[in-house]
Amino acid sequence: MSSASLVHARHTPQHSAQPDPVRIVALSAAIALNLGVLLIATRPMGAPTLPGLERPAAATLIRWISPPAVIPPPPAIVMKPLPHLHKVAPHSAPKTTPLVVPAVVPTDEGRLAVAPTAPPTITPTTAPEAPAATGKPVEASLAYRSAPLQFPVQALREQLHGTVLLRVLVDESGKPLDVVIERSSGHTLLDRSAREQVLASWTFQPAMVDGKAVRAWAKVPVSFDLRQQ
Repeated sequence: MSSASLVHARHTPQHSAQPDPVRIVALSAAIALNLGVLLIATRPMGAPTLPGLERPAAATLIRWISPPAVIPPPPAIVMKPLPHLHKVAPHSAPKTTPLVVPAVVPTDEGRLAVAPTAPPTITPTTAPEAPAATGKPVEASLAYRSAPLQFPVQALREQLHGTVLLRVLVDESGKPLDVVIERSSGHTLLDRSAREQVLASWTFQPAMVDGKAVRAWAKVPVSFDLRQQ
């Protein structure tokens, strides 16, 4: 290149590069359009709704109610008359009044002092049998004249109680001659004490036959009761 050309080039002004606004607007519109299409394509589509279709109403459950069972009436009750019972007259038995032990008080001597009480009486229930020619004693129910009774100290300590049934032979004066234990109280101590006391200190009204006193056997109950102590 010649020097003249160089000089001309130096003095010729150079055009600077400038952006084209029309091109920029066109590119921006294209990019925005593509983004809008992309967003529309990627958006989830909802279920299509068909016009005229409605959700069915909930079904109503119908339950069959069975009628209550009919209870038959109870059978009629037939009243039958009771059979007639034959009344049997009770046999009268002789009444024996048991002897109640009077209240006792311990003493310094170890024995029991008996409080004074009225002697019990027993009404005869049967008439005494006529004695035989040989003087055999009769069976009778006798009343008491004197019937003192002491509760044995050992029996009190051991809490023994019961009733002794004695069979006593009484002479013409009312004094016991013999005493036999007819039924035990269940305790030998009480049986022995009752027999000894009746034989030693008891007296009775003698049995009478044709206005005369005779010997007689009599049943005498003797009761030892702790509740009276």
